[in-house]
Amino acid sequence: MKTVFRTALAAALCILCAGCSKEDVSMDMYYPNIEGAYPEMEDPGLEEPGGDKYNDFVDNPFIDTQKQNISTFSVDADGASYTNMRRFITEGALPYGGSVRIEEFLNYFTFDYPDPTDDNTVAINAEIGPCPWTPENRLMRLGIKGRSIAESELPDANFVFLIDVSGSMNSTDKLGLLKEGLKTLVDNLRPTDRISIITYSGKVTKLLESTLAQDASTIKNAISKLTASGSTAGGAALKMAYEEALENYIEGGNNRIIMGTDGDFNVGVSSTDALVEMVQDYASKGIYMTVCGFGRGNLNDSMMESISNNGNGTYEYIATEDDMTKVFVNERSEFFSVANDTKIQVTFDPAKVDSYRLIGYENRILSNEDFENDDKDAGEIGAGQTITALYEIVPAAEGSADEGALAVFDVRYKKALGDTSIPLSLDVVPSDALNLSPELNFAASLAAYGMILRDSPYKGEADLEMVSSLARTALEFDPFGYRADFLEIVQETVSLDM
Repeated sequence: MKTVFRTALAAALCILCAGCSKEDVSMDMYYPNIEGAYPEMEDPGLEEPGGDKYNDFVDNPFIDTQKQNISTFSVDADGASYTNMRRFITEGALPYGGSVRIEEFLNYFTFDYPDPTDDNTVAINAEIGPCPWTPENRLMRLGIKGRSIAESELPDANFVFLIDVSGSMNSTDKLGLLKEGLKTLVDNLRPTDRISIITYSGKVTKLLESTLAQDASTIKNAISKLTASGSTAGGAALKMAYEEALENYIEGGNNRIIMGTDGDFNVGVSSTDALVEMVQDYASKGIYMTVCGFGRGNLNDSMMESISNNGNGTYEYIATEDDMTKVFVNERSEFFSVANDTKIQVTFDPAKVDSYRLIGYENRILSNEDFENDDKDAGEIGAGQTITALYEIVPAAEGSADEGALAVFDVRYKKALGDTSIPLSLDVVPSDALNLSPELNFAASLAAYGMILRDSPYKGEADLEMVSSLARTALEFDPFGYRADFLEIVQETVSLDM
């Protein structure tokens, strides 16, 4: 599979690392470690295939537990990479390597994890089984579930639609799709929810003052008037949207900007660093963000992922009406955050684990000291949302990885922004079963598929037949049919020239 690489600038790392200044950028920060713990790594770069912009990266390496037995990272609830990949495949092409982020393949899906049963707003779970693509190794799955909240119990929403109406959005798969999707969202809001609309092209316009959703006809009429032309003053629009959200702020409510764009900011404040600084400032004031990317040929994936990561938000890619339904209807409760600044730290037992590799989350790595630092920004988890992470483990000695705890799974999260973080902890013990559970099977199938698409040096024996076989065992829990759809995508991939 061909991948187009460009020479990386140091600032590219700043895009990848939340809260990092240009002066802080180094490979040690991208892979925080003690000296000698990590092998020599290449600098990640920026891919610009076909006009689209992706942050390229190198896969996380295996780490020697004798040199570093603690691994720390931020959760990531985005799903854009998976949907973007699906569009490539359905169009008969393979996705670019830099567009394949395995954590977003995993977290596109809801896993069958239990809700919290205590006062916590998240619950954690874990399991260990054999590694399908390297049978002598083990595969560890970590799971987090945000507390489910019934529709009637969700707080009122203060949504600001921030809509790109520049000339590059003038197509049915961009502004046309976005308009229909927003109307669908309006139909599913409660009468007491509020909506504002800010548009931007060469100029920024407040198209609709904050309006109660019970006045759906007024909101839909405003959406229908959206047309695309001109350049893209995205930075000024983003600032106006935040100010609009603050003006109509609902204490204890769901205050969120929903941005629809292809990411082409070319007037005024447009650099990723400047935009990141802006969203970080407003995120601290309690305004969340959902970024929805559209189209191909002008997609600035790298910018949209960066501002969502730094703006207490999520990044989704929208290619079809079904994608709009997934994000804005089926999983709308996830817009309300139940866990803020959520971090994961895993401590491996060097006597039982020779080395380990975190699969995915390359741009969410944190230093071990950041885990207990409540000032360090991390990811949010929405109501009913699940987060999944995988580690491949090399056992220290024959049989030693099958007895007792191999690792301790620690999580810290805040119930509200600015709170003191709450610790959770779980010993991770191998399962007695010889086979993987359905949820570990499905996670393994997604990871194997992502490694195949990236042509990862760690894919081992993984092939598309293995991916399909693993996924087929995990279809019992599939409330909206997304897992069955994944199987169809894998079958389509078989016909492509890998």
